[in-house]
Amino acid sequence: MRTDWTRDEVAALFDMPFLDLVYEAATIHREHHPRNAVQLSTLLSIKTGGCVEDCGYCNQSTHAETGLKATKLMDPRAVLQAAAQAKDNGSSRFCMGAAWREPKDRDMPAIIEMVKGVRQMGMETCMTLGMLTERQAAQLAEAGLDYYNHNIDTSPENYANVISTRSFQDRLDTLDAVRSAGINVCCGGIVGMGETREDRVGFLHVLATMPHPESVPINALVPVKGTVLGDMLADTPLAKIDEIEFVRTVAVARILMPHSMVRLSAGRESMSDETQALCFMAGANSIFTGDKLLTTGNAGDDRDAALFARLGVRAMQGEVKAELEAAE
Repeated sequence: MRTDWTRDEVAALFDMPFLDLVYEAATIHREHHPRNAVQLSTLLSIKTGGCVEDCGYCNQSTHAETGLKATKLMDPRAVLQAAAQAKDNGSSRFCMGAAWREPKDRDMPAIIEMVKGVRQMGMETCMTLGMLTERQAAQLAEAGLDYYNHNIDTSPENYANVISTRSFQDRLDTLDAVRSAGINVCCGGIVGMGETREDRVGFLHVLATMPHPESVPINALVPVKGTVLGDMLADTPLAKIDEIEFVRTVAVARILMPHSMVRLSAGRESMSDETQALCFMAGANSIFTGDKLLTTGNAGDDRDAALFARLGVRAMQGEVKAELEAAE
């Protein structure tokens, strides 16, 4: 696993002729992953709104004026019911997200109960709860959590333009705690926030020069009115990243991190089928299913099923690690 990429090397990948870049990414993808297979994951908001962070893209922040009503942490029984439904719909990973700066110790017993219950169903588990202490990470590891999601969002240079209530280093410290606890890392970011290509280079360079995250979500910003970025970008050409540039970002991620799962995340509901097909060709092999992500819209199961049928793509079944080992 190469982790000594330079920024110039990453920039050179972005500058490749588009078709050559996609071909290289597709070739690397087929060397390490099952072809024509995409993992289906379901994301559930287990605690919505009321977050004190000021992330400019997020409608769950108390700094946003979106009218979103804050809720308390869900009862574990309701979470497990949603997980069972997700499994029935073909998902092999269940991701649970809470709008917090960090979880409080009093919340951990319920969270641990959720993790254990979902794992007993035979699904992979993923949590995103904000920053973690080493003790909390150890508790999640003991409960059997498979993945912890904590995105770096953008390049180190652009980070302060998006968030001021925590530092880029805070993000890295939580990732270190998760990795030290033995939990797989899910870490990516958001493009289309008005950043430059150099920021996209810097974002992927950070991911590619740390121990590679086992899962790398690539999100396209969904501008929400009432958020800083939503109000700033909603009526400008920057509101939606160029789709060829988005595919480039996916392809570069695949080349830099050949063993990682690269997930098409937020923004798919506004992408054409053709753009998604190019992303799969360029190495994306995981998506979120359903009509809703945490609080914003998603493509929906019916549209995904129709797209998979058109492309001859199948949903991965069972443990992803077992699939990948069988393909090697």
